[in-house]
Amino acid sequence: MKIRELVREDIRDLVPYEPHLFSNVVKLDANENPYPFPKAVIEGIWARLNGDVFTRYPDPAGMELKAKIAEVNGVSPQNIVLGNGSDELIQLILQTFGGPGKRVIIPVPTFSMYSIHGQITGTVPVEVPRDENFGLKLDELLTEMRRPDTRITYIATPNNPSGNCVPADEIRKLLTEVESLVVADEAYIDFGGETCLPLLEKYPNLIVLRSFSKVAIAGLRVGYSIARPEVTRELLKVKQPYNVNTFSQMTALAVLNNWPVFREQIEKIVSERERLKVELGSIPGIRVYPSQANFILFKVPVPAGELHRQLVEEGVLVRWGLGRTHGLPECLRVTVGTRQENDLCLEKIRKILIP
Repeated sequence: MKIRELVREDIRDLVPYEPHLFSNVVKLDANENPYPFPKAVIEGIWARLNGDVFTRYPDPAGMELKAKIAEVNGVSPQNIVLGNGSDELIQLILQTFGGPGKRVIIPVPTFSMYSIHGQITGTVPVEVPRDENFGLKLDELLTEMRRPDTRITYIATPNNPSGNCVPADEIRKLLTEVESLVVADEAYIDFGGETCLPLLEKYPNLIVLRSFSKVAIAGLRVGYSIARPEVTRELLKVKQPYNVNTFSQMTALAVLNNWPVFREQIEKIVSERERLKVELGSIPGIRVYPSQANFILFKVPVPAGELHRQLVEEGVLVRWGLGRTHGLPECLRVTVGTRQENDLCLEKIRKILIP
């Protein structure tokens, strides 16, 4: 029996996600918060723990967490769907509104999971190249978005891996010109850029995605979408009932209830980002791209894969293999770490490039 022959033909050649694990390295590859989770917040979470957290199913609606998210964002709980990370919501939107015979439009380069989730759901991914500065080519984008079989367009702002933002006025233009859904993925919005959330009042075809992973709890996987109630109702028909576990809901709520503590960490990251951009840019041969996220994309004067390998040998892990276009094969992406981590990264890059 050949199991492969039983697999759907359209996903048969997908490659499973296989992370490369490295030991004894400073980890600056995954866009995580480098600072420890605050001890006082952990103690508050422990105080709420009881046996029911582990033996009972979680609240399928996540009402307490949704109420707090709604309060923070000035919306109603009816506007919100919780996800096991925003990854789940990316796929949920495609399951609900995409499918065979439908298209999803993706300005590239960007987060690779938009295209992968498109394939998984049988939705046809259509890639539209960004310009040389990673901005949107609005006319080309609108040409694809206006086709009747287009259902969804994903726009990351700030974008990964480039770090640049899409102006809200450009999102507004897209929303005005089409009747399909526009998803503004704001996973990195806490580090910079202009949110599209105010556009929701006027445009029913907007969905905004947010994530707790970049600022606090990447290990617990909590994200959420904000959309009109008529959109949210459709998503809830497809969502798994117990998709966000009780402990994750409790911890995400604790993050929001202690937001000033995490705001301080974010401010440190943004400050270090600006310092790191200047220091990287001072190294001969390196080109640094503008970033409003918690990472920096930079082009290197030597083969990027070789520099990546040498940095790993020196105890620093950054991200390589970011795409095939826009000069990305010549680029690396570094997460903004603590000051000590960033200094070590700079020291090792200088050691390799300026022997």
